[in-house]
Amino acid sequence: MPAATLAELPVGTDAIVQAMPTGRSGLTRLREMGIVPGTRIRVTRRAPLGEPIEISVRGSCLSMRNHEAAHIAISTVGA
Repeated sequence: MPAATLAELPVGTDAIVQAMPTGRSGLTRLREMGIVPGTRIRVTRRAPLGEPIEISVRGSCLSMRNHEAAHIAISTVGA
């Protein structure tokens, strides 16, 4: 099964970050804020038009655009 991305994660679902590409300035900033491989994240809500999305990570809420989230490979956490 191909890896899912954060952009595809439904609201209210937990996941673990599997991989993020390097060399992209927007993603570097997200890594600095704690979104690194092995981190548990949850999409908490989406704006009415689908973006930005709000995620919960390490006790903080962050927002990002779908084009950024599409580069973050995740695996969902079983219930």
